[in-house]
Amino acid sequence: MRIFAVTFAALFGAIIGSFLNVCIHRLPRDTSIVWPASACPTCGRALSWFENIPIVSYAFLLGRCRTCRAPISMRYPIVEALTAAMFALAWWYYGPGPLLVSRLVFGCALIVLFAIDLEHHLLPNVITLTGIIIGFLLSFTTDQPGWRSSLIGIVAGGGVLFLIAEGYYRVRHEEGLGMGDVKMLAMMGAFLGWPLAILSLMIASVAGTIVGIALIVTGRGTMKYALPFGTFLAIGAAVSAAAGQAILRWYFRLW
Repeated sequence: MRIFAVTFAALFGAIIGSFLNVCIHRLPRDTSIVWPASACPTCGRALSWFENIPIVSYAFLLGRCRTCRAPISMRYPIVEALTAAMFALAWWYYGPGPLLVSRLVFGCALIVLFAIDLEHHLLPNVITLTGIIIGFLLSFTTDQPGWRSSLIGIVAGGGVLFLIAEGYYRVRHEEGLGMGDVKMLAMMGAFLGWPLAILSLMIASVAGTIVGIALIVTGRGTMKYALPFGTFLAIGAAVSAAAGQAILRWYFRLW
């Protein structure tokens, strides 16, 4: 019975992943995510129902539009597969309940923000600001993190990054972090609570530093190269949501 439920969760997650792809494609272009129907971005032909089956359609079409043969981005099946795996693992780990809902909503927001920031260096307010509200409301339904920790996470998470951004601007007289990053960390604080929000920031900073150094060493970037920090925040938040409590317990045992 549990295997059936996990399988159903994966299939439902793949469908949600297809919708997330719509959000990833349309939100940066400031177009509606509900109308018109999905179409080939190259030739504009509306897609048939059998071209919208998550993962399967991409494989069947060999990654190309049926009409104009333009290549379809690998992002589409990757997002669908990732969302399917997230839904299946979350159902298996949490079981049905408010925490499952909170983690899945948060995970979907992270996938969208990760992909959009990676491609456009943009973190849409419709995701971050709405996420702050939804995360805080959901915190009343579960003790992870609970509404107090969620509220502190919103204020402290966004506040810490805002102070870092403001300090960088005053010292260097140029923008190092955007307000989108600030709002995203506040959203993370709303869903995860302040301890895991700070942990997420630390993980994101380390990951960003490693990637930045690698780009400089390989000659593919400079000290002024603008990394999509929201992408690293999404990675940090995903790690914290999945294993943050265990990481914190391990860390404090060292002291």
